Amino acid sequence: MNYLAHSFLSFTDGQIVGQFLEDFIRNKDRFSFPKEIQDGITMHRAIDTFTDSHEAIHEAKKVFSPLVRLYAGAFVDVSMDYFLANDLSRNSLPEWKAHSLKVYRVLNEHQKWLPENFKMMLAKMEKDDWLYNYRENQGIKFSIQNVLHKAKYLDKDLPVFDLFLQNKEILQQCYDAFFPDLFIHAQGINALLELEN
Repeated sequence: MNYLAHSFLSFTDGQIVGQFLEDFIRNKDRFSFPKEIQDGITMHRAIDTFTDSHEAIHEAKKVFSPLVRLYAGAFVDVSMDYFLANDLSRNSLPEWKAHSLKVYRVLNEHQKWLPENFKMMLAKMEKDDWLYNYRENQGIKFSIQNVLHKAKYLDKDLPVFDLFLQNKEILQQCYDAFFPDLFIHAQGINALLELEN
């Protein structure tokens, strides 16, 4: 999951929680959360659907597909967080740091809604400041290795990070073509959610 993008495209504290929870809950459990958290789950799904259909993402997947096949999307997601973390037109470095600290604070304040496996991950995420450190090569390498570790059918030693480094320019172009469209889409979804509240 591209944690930075999902947290950045959250418009309330509850949406931050919901965006993170989406990958950790069963679909039938989504209605057991407060409306604001449900809105975050809805936002997460809308972002994923939009992302999967965007032409620039299809192009980015071509970088990874020969090596990782159906897992290309997961590595593209991680790559987009690297470029977002380095996008100083969205936030300055101090603002990205403040954003990261806010996300950890909000998630910790909503611990009662978090499953145990998420709480354990959150402790590691906060300790190593994953969100801010996505901007570094080492941070994104860690995330890529994390995806490899979780992928059942991939060799854990595949040189995916090397592929990322070799294709940074292409992936940057894909990010530049994609993220402004995603941001506008997320704003539109948020406006609809506000009408429901």
